[in-house]
Amino acid sequence: MTSGNEIIPAPRAVEGPARCEVLLDDRTTLWAAPGTETTERWLRATLGAALGLPLRTGPERARDGVRLLLDDTMEPETYRLGVGVRQGVEIRGGDPAGVFWGAQTLRQLLGPEAFRRAPVRPGTRHGIPHQIIEDGPRFRWRGLLLDVARHFMPKEGVLRQLDLMAAHKLNVLHFHLTDDQGWRIEIERHPRLTEVGSWRSRTKFGHRASPLWDDRPHGGFYTRDDIREIVAYAADRHITVVPEIDVPGHSQAAIAAYPELGNTDVVDTRALSVWDTWGINPNVLAPTDATLRFYEGVFEEVLDLFPSEFIHVGGDECPKDQWRASPTAQARIEELGLAGEDGLQAWFIGHFDTWLAARGRRLIGWDEILEGGLAEGAAVSSWRGRAGGIAAARAGHDVVMCPEQQVYLDHRQDGGADEPVPIGYVRGLEDVYRFEPVPPELTPEEARHVLGAQANVWTETMEDAARVDYQVFPRLAAFAEVAWSRLPAPERRDFAGFERRMAAHYGRLDALGVAYRPPGGPKPWQKRPGVLGRPIEGPPPDR
Repeated sequence: MTSGNEIIPAPRAVEGPARCEVLLDDRTTLWAAPGTETTERWLRATLGAALGLPLRTGPERARDGVRLLLDDTMEPETYRLGVGVRQGVEIRGGDPAGVFWGAQTLRQLLGPEAFRRAPVRPGTRHGIPHQIIEDGPRFRWRGLLLDVARHFMPKEGVLRQLDLMAAHKLNVLHFHLTDDQGWRIEIERHPRLTEVGSWRSRTKFGHRASPLWDDRPHGGFYTRDDIREIVAYAADRHITVVPEIDVPGHSQAAIAAYPELGNTDVVDTRALSVWDTWGINPNVLAPTDATLRFYEGVFEEVLDLFPSEFIHVGGDECPKDQWRASPTAQARIEELGLAGEDGLQAWFIGHFDTWLAARGRRLIGWDEILEGGLAEGAAVSSWRGRAGGIAAARAGHDVVMCPEQQVYLDHRQDGGADEPVPIGYVRGLEDVYRFEPVPPELTPEEARHVLGAQANVWTETMEDAARVDYQVFPRLAAFAEVAWSRLPAPERRDFAGFERRMAAHYGRLDALGVAYRPPGGPKPWQKRPGVLGRPIEGPPPDR
């Protein structure tokens, strides 16, 4: 069993724990108030299965029972977990999500065995010390970007990632579904997007400068029913799935499937295939009415599958060379009176900003979309540093802070030679723990536009689920605490205390089968000797 002082992310307040215990066994009952059904199902299916507890329905005031309640005097996503003699376990939440997050804390209190899929000691009575935990999140957006375009992750792997997010009280999956290297979502009216665009003939192994190739075809996609299942599974865990359909750059997979989408007056787009290497691709969408209508059709199907408030449109890393050389693009610039090619990109993004707003949704894109102006409701993912987020917040736009220098989990975790495919700056566990999402330059009014933070998992050099695990964990635990807990200023954070709590948390990750990076460095099978990366020396810039 675990005390409240070993919970990750750290709760707001813990009273206790006392030496007395509430014991859970096969006689323990579960009572759930209306509105708490998702947590009731999860407790029986996950916690009950792990510990061999049937958790039969019982009376509200059963001795040593588990009780789930809603309390409209509490804030959204907050909870109060009380464990005491005669009252049993009570989880009281400000909304259904709060009750669910309280259940995640209960799971941690029950020890690593509660993170398995079946009991390892059947018949055991599980004790929880008497205590009261009061808790709630700092930010409403606690996100993880999962890039399935570069390396496809089968549906079961995505569902597993949602479970890992829920265990860390993260509540937004940014689902990066399209890029130059693959199109991963079925679009019924445009079937070649997956027939052609979801597979590439080979894959660069390592950084794009690496001489190594994996000559096996790579690909896959999610059917519409797969997407519905992922969205429903996430919703049961109070996680919102925000899809990303990248425009107007990062689009070679779509152009390979439908060559008319590209700049046909500049390049022979019929000769293009799904891209097999990494980097910034020159082949971008043509700024034509036909392209706009095509993607409106794509987004219509996306809106049907994803109920999220926000739809991500990418908008980053769009080279302008083809537009400069394209008579069609130049004619459009002149026709619309735009300020060159940058204005053309802003027009392209602005079209979908307006289109989404008319359908009750909000556009979010990478910080390049600030160039040229944004509609009032659009939001920004600040990835190139803090500057984009600061500019967006000062202009009145909502912001998700995800600067590459701090929370890109494809960056290496150590400076040692054994790190597999070393990319970017060294960002260890402590570096992530000291990340501060709200730039100090913002006024209190401006800071209210910071919706929260997100850790990004770009999978160019992550060829399978084990590599994703290694890059993501344990750093995601540190990020989760940054996004959830009300921590002091970065320099005053108790990293030593966090490491002590991580000692317990590694046992939970072990039980979940997470192939995390051990504190002492990679295990032999986690290394990738001889595979070229792109390490950057020194501390990252503070900008």
